[in-house]
Amino acid sequence: MTARSMPTKDDIVALEKSYWDAMKAKDGGRTAELSADPALVTGAQGVMRIGKKKMGQMTEDGNWSLESYEFADVEVSTPSPDVALIAYTVEQNVTMNGKSQKMRAADSSVWIRGSTGWECHAHSETFLK
Repeated sequence: MTARSMPTKDDIVALEKSYWDAMKAKDGGRTAELSADPALVTGAQGVMRIGKKKMGQMTEDGNWSLESYEFADVEVSTPSPDVALIAYTVEQNVTMNGKSQKMRAADSSVWIRGSTGWECHAHSETFLK
């Protein structure tokens, strides 16, 4: 993506996948780089405001691993060249506290392009039955 060009759906999907790939690799430096400072996160634990450093630590620490993921039903909206919203369902295979699980969720992220590149300012995950 060049500066100020309108991002395509493929650009935003690739950006979101880069975040998931960093989580899968437990690459806290990369998740911190892609996160706003702070980012707003909602999910099963409630509402959190997480700084870059904390996001990196959360990625690297903890008794969990993301084994695989697959997006479906992906929708992207780009209201301006520097703002993108993505929503999708995701099938994920995770190991938590030594127990493998398959989970399905509906996720969304808000990406904003600033002087240092794209950052995720908000992410939400709702687990589906």
